[in-house]
Amino acid sequence: MLALIWLCGVGCFGFWEEERVALLQLKASINYPNGPSLPSWEDRVEVYNSMVSDCCYWEGVECNETTSHVIKLFLNSTRDGSLGDWYFNASLFLPFKELRNLDLSNNQLVGWVANEGFERLFVLSKLEVLRLDSNYFNNSILSSLGLVSSLQRLYIRHNYLNGSIHLQDFPAMSNLEELDLSANYDITSLTTIRGMKSLNKLQVLRMEGIRFNASVLHSLGALPSLRKLILAVEGLVTKKELRGLNNLEHLILDYSSINGSFLHNAGVMTSLRVLSLYKCGLRGSLPAQGFCDLKNLEELYLNDNDFEGILPSCMRNLTLLRALDLSFNNLRGSVATSPLTILTSLEYLSLSNNHFMIPFSFVSFSNHSKLEFIFSDNNALTIENESQSWIPRFQLKIFSSSNCAINTLPSFLYYQNEMIAVDLSHNNLLGKFPTWLLENNTRLEILNLENNSLMGSFQMPSYPNPHISQLDVSENHINGQIPINLDMIFPSLEFVDMSNNMIDGRIPPSFGNISSLRMIDLSNNRLFGGIPEHLQAGLSSLDFLKLSNNYLHGQIFGNVLNLVQLRELYLDNNHFLGNIPDCLSNASTLSTVDISNSHLSGFLPQSIGNVSSLRRISLAKNQLEGSIPSGFCKLDYLEFLDISENNLSGSMQICFNSSQITHVHLNKNGLSGPLTRSFYGNPNLVTLDLGDNRLTGEIPNWIGKFSVLRVLILKRNNFGGNIPSQLCHLKQLSMIDLSQNRLSGPIPHCLSDITWESSFEKSYVFLGHIDLLFPRELPFSIVGINRSFDFRFNSYFVEILNAKETVEFTTKNSTYPYQGAVLDLISGIDFSCNELTGTIPPEIGNLSELFMLNLSHNNLLGSIPASLSNLSHIESLDLSYNNLTGSIPSELIKLNFLEVFSVAYNNLSGKTPDLKAQFATFSESSYEGNPYLCGPPSHNNCTDVRAPSSIPKDSEDEQNDGGFTDMDVFHVSFLVSYIMLLLGTLAVLYVNPPWQRAWLHLVEACMTSCYYFVVDSFHKLFNRNIV
Repeated sequence: MLALIWLCGVGCFGFWEEERVALLQLKASINYPNGPSLPSWEDRVEVYNSMVSDCCYWEGVECNETTSHVIKLFLNSTRDGSLGDWYFNASLFLPFKELRNLDLSNNQLVGWVANEGFERLFVLSKLEVLRLDSNYFNNSILSSLGLVSSLQRLYIRHNYLNGSIHLQDFPAMSNLEELDLSANYDITSLTTIRGMKSLNKLQVLRMEGIRFNASVLHSLGALPSLRKLILAVEGLVTKKELRGLNNLEHLILDYSSINGSFLHNAGVMTSLRVLSLYKCGLRGSLPAQGFCDLKNLEELYLNDNDFEGILPSCMRNLTLLRALDLSFNNLRGSVATSPLTILTSLEYLSLSNNHFMIPFSFVSFSNHSKLEFIFSDNNALTIENESQSWIPRFQLKIFSSSNCAINTLPSFLYYQNEMIAVDLSHNNLLGKFPTWLLENNTRLEILNLENNSLMGSFQMPSYPNPHISQLDVSENHINGQIPINLDMIFPSLEFVDMSNNMIDGRIPPSFGNISSLRMIDLSNNRLFGGIPEHLQAGLSSLDFLKLSNNYLHGQIFGNVLNLVQLRELYLDNNHFLGNIPDCLSNASTLSTVDISNSHLSGFLPQSIGNVSSLRRISLAKNQLEGSIPSGFCKLDYLEFLDISENNLSGSMQICFNSSQITHVHLNKNGLSGPLTRSFYGNPNLVTLDLGDNRLTGEIPNWIGKFSVLRVLILKRNNFGGNIPSQLCHLKQLSMIDLSQNRLSGPIPHCLSDITWESSFEKSYVFLGHIDLLFPRELPFSIVGINRSFDFRFNSYFVEILNAKETVEFTTKNSTYPYQGAVLDLISGIDFSCNELTGTIPPEIGNLSELFMLNLSHNNLLGSIPASLSNLSHIESLDLSYNNLTGSIPSELIKLNFLEVFSVAYNNLSGKTPDLKAQFATFSESSYEGNPYLCGPPSHNNCTDVRAPSSIPKDSEDEQNDGGFTDMDVFHVSFLVSYIMLLLGTLAVLYVNPPWQRAWLHLVEACMTSCYYFVVDSFHKLFNRNIV
C-alpha cells in the first residue's frame, strides 16, 4: 500500500510527475485556444482493478522501458489546422531530460515565444533527432538551432528558408551527421568555410528540390565526412568541382541541368558507390572513359535522359555493379554483345523504352546468378535459335517485358518459382492462358497479360493462390464463363480486369465473397443475366465497377446496396429495365455514374441529390421522363452532366449550382419554356448543348458571361428575336449552332472578335487517374539508397463515361458526332434555317481558323464578300437559299480545303469561278437556282445569258407592277377618299334641313319606282308561265 501511495505521489506507474505535468502543458499549448488534439492525454488518474494507468501509453509518447522517462515525442500533425499559427516554447520541453527524439513536423510553427527559442534545448544533452518538416520557419531558425550541440539528425524540409544558407552558422553542431533542407525551394546558394570545426561529422546532406549553381559542389568539399549528397545543380561540372568529393559514396543529382561532360569527369570521385542522374537532360553517347573508372560503383541510374548509341565496352569494368537503370533513353545495339553479359553482379536491370535488341531466350544472362529484377519493356526481343534449352541460375522477383512483339513465352520462365510480379502485356501472345505461371510461382501477386491474343477459357490453378492481388487478362480472345470458384482460388484479389474478351454466361455470385476487391472490370463481353445480389451486398471495399457493353438485364440493383466505398460505376450499354433505384444514394462516395443507353424508364430520382460527391453523370439514350428534379441543386461538385436523348419535359431548372460544371448535354428532350438563368453562375462551362428541345423566347444576354465557353448548341428550338451581340464576349468559342430556330435581324459584325481556335478543353472530360490501388512497393536497397521500386499495375486511367466528350455538328450536308482530337480541331458557325436579314458581314472573312460556315435558308441580301477567301481552313461553306445578288468572288478559288460549297437558289449573276483547285470538284447543284449564273459546271453559256437589267430597281419594279407605283398605296388611298366623301355628304345634309328633305324625298321616289318595277316584272313572268 505504501508503495502504491509513493508511486501515485511521484508519478503514475513509474512516470515522473514533472514530465506528466509538462506533457499536459504541452497539450494545452498545442490546442490553444480550443483544439481537440491528443485526447488520450488526460489530467486524471484512473484505477482499474487496483492498477494505475500508465501515462507512457499516451498517444505519441515513448518511454524508456527501465526508467519510464520520456525518450521520444512524436507530435507531428497534432495541431488542428483551423487554430492558425503556433509559436514554439522551449521551456515546455526542458523537463524531458532523457529526450532523444522530437518530431514537431506539420504543426504550423512560425517562430517561438520571446527568449524561448531552440537554443534553450542545448540543456537536453541526449536529444539526437529533431524533425521540423512542413512548418513556416525562416532563416532565423538556423542560428537558433546551431547551438544544440547534441543533435545528430536535423530535418527542416519544406519550410520557408530562402536565399543563401551559411553552414558556418551551425557553430556548435559538431555531432550532426545528417541534415535535410529539402523542398525549401527559395534557397539559392550554400556556403562553407574550409577548415570549419562545425559539421565535421556531417555524413548526409539532403537538399532535394533545390537547384544550385554547379560551383556548390566545390564548396561542399569543405565537409570532410560527407558521404551522401542529394541536390540538383545546373551548369558545367568540371573535375575541379568534383575532386573535393573524393570521399563521397552516394551522389544523387536527379533533375539537374548538366551536360554530358559530367560523366567524363565523374571518375575522380573514386569512392562513389551510388550515382543517380535521373532526368538531367543528358544527351549524346555514353563516354568511353570517366564514369567507367568508378570501380566501386554499385548503383547507376541514368534513366529518363536522351542518351543514344551503344553501350561503351568500358562498362565491363563496373564489375561491382548491382543496380543499373538505363530506361527511357534512345540506346540501341544487341544486348548479347554488350558489356551487360559480363556484369554478373547485377541484381536489378532496367532497359525499358530503348531500342535494344534483346535475345528472346535471355540466354545472355546465363551467368547472372543474382539477377532478381528485369525490365525490358518497349524494346525488340529477337528470336534466336534456342536449340539447347538452358536453366537459368537466377530466380526473378519481377519480370516485365511488355510491348515487345513476342508471340510466345520465353522458356526460361518455366524455371522461375519466386516471382512476385509479371507484366507481359501488349504483346501478341498466342495459345491458352498460362496457368502454369500461377502454379509455379505460389507467391505471385501481380499478373498482367493485357492486350494479347490468348484464346480458350480462363483456366484456374488447381490450388489456391492467397497472394494474387492484381489480375489483368483484358483485351484477349478468352471465351467461356468466369469460374464460379474464383473466390476460393484468389481470396485476396483486389483488382480484376477481364474486359474486352468474349466471356459469356452470368456474373458469378462468388465475387461477393472476395471482400478485398476494390476494382472489377468485366466490360465489353457477352455476359447476361442480372447483377448478383451477393456482389451488391458483400463488397464494401469496392471502388470501381465497370460492366459496360454486355447483355445484362433486369433491375440494376435490388433493395440492398452495400457498396459504401464505390466511386466509379459504369453500367452503360446494357439491357436493364425499370427505374433508376433510390438505393443508389446509399453509395455516398459515388463520383461517376454512367448508365447511358441501357433501356431505363421512369423518372429521374429525387434522391440523386443526396449523393453530394457526384461529379459526372451520364444517363443519356434512355426512356426517362418527367422534369429534372430539384435534387440536382444539391450537386455542388458536378462537372459533367449528360441526360440527353430521353423524354424529359418541363422547364429548365434554375439551380445548377456547381461552379465546377464544364460540360452539359440536355439535347434531344422535350424541355420547354424560356432559357432561364439555370447556368448563370457556372464560370467554368465549356460545353452547353440544349439542341432539339422546345425552348422559346430570346437567347438571353447573360449568355455572354461564360468566358470559357467553347461549344454552344441551341439548334432545333423555337428561339426568336435577334442574335445577341453578347455572344461576341465568348472569346474562346469555337463551335456555335443556332440553326432551325426563328431568329431574325442581322448577323453580328463582332463575331470577328472571337478567335475560333482549336482547343484541347472541348474534348477534355477529366481523364481521371483513378488511384484505386496501393502501389506494390518492392524494396530494393543495396548500399543505403533505400530505393523502393513502385510496380504499379498499369496505372489505371479512366476515360470518364467510357468515351471522350461528343458533340453533334452539321457539316458537309450531314450531321456527324465529333469527339476526341477531332472535336478539339473543329470550329464552325451554323445559323441556317432562320429568318436572318441584312448582309453577310465582311468581317467574317477574318475568321481564318473556321472550318464550317452555314448561313443557308435565311433572308440575307447583298453580295458575297470577297473577304471570305481569307477563310483558309474552311471545308464547308453553305450560303444557299438566300437573296444574295451580284457575282461569286473569283478569289474563293484560293480556298484549298473546301469540300462542300453551295450558293444555290439565290439571285447571283455573272460567271461561276474557274474550275480550278477545289472548285473543279463541285457539281451544278452547287449553283442551281441562279438563272443569271453562267459558265461550267452550269449549262448556261455566258454569251447566251442575258444579264439582269441595269435600270434602277425602282423603275424596274414599276414596270413589273403594271405601271403602278405601289398597289398597296393605291388601295389605301381609294378607301380613305371614299370614306371622306361619305362623311362629307352626311355632314352637309345634317346642317341643311331643306337639302335633307329633298334628299330623303329623292331616296323615297327611287325606292317606290324600284318596287313597282320588280312587282310588274314578276307579274308578267308569272302570266307567261301559265299560258
